[in-house]
Amino acid sequence: MPAELTQQPGTLGSEHEPVVVSGELRCALTGVAVRPDEAYWAPPLITTGQLVATVYKTLTTAPGALGQVLFGELPNVPYAPAAREQLAARRSAEQLKLLALLVLVAALLVLPVIMIMT
Repeated sequence: MPAELTQQPGTLGSEHEPVVVSGELRCALTGVAVRPDEAYWAPPLITTGQLVATVYKTLTTAPGALGQVLFGELPNVPYAPAAREQLAARRSAEQLKLLALLVLVAALLVLPVIMIMT
């Protein structure tokens, strides 16, 4: 049964908003059941592949929404306390992949300019 999350009236947009949880929570990373009082709430893990695919799809279908896609706030999802270190390692790995991709793209753009100038 999926968890139902609802916000209490008058607290929309606040950083420390109370959350009423009914149903079973599952860790977004491992899928194990988590009690609401033990859950570690954080933004979802977004892989480099998902980011690139979403940016490409947004650029081709609705370029005006790119700012919202890149800079919009994501809702927090539950994680098991034991998965916190694994989540941090995965986030670091995805950041390194993205950095490597950006360096590769920059090199591919700069290299022809350098070749022409010499």
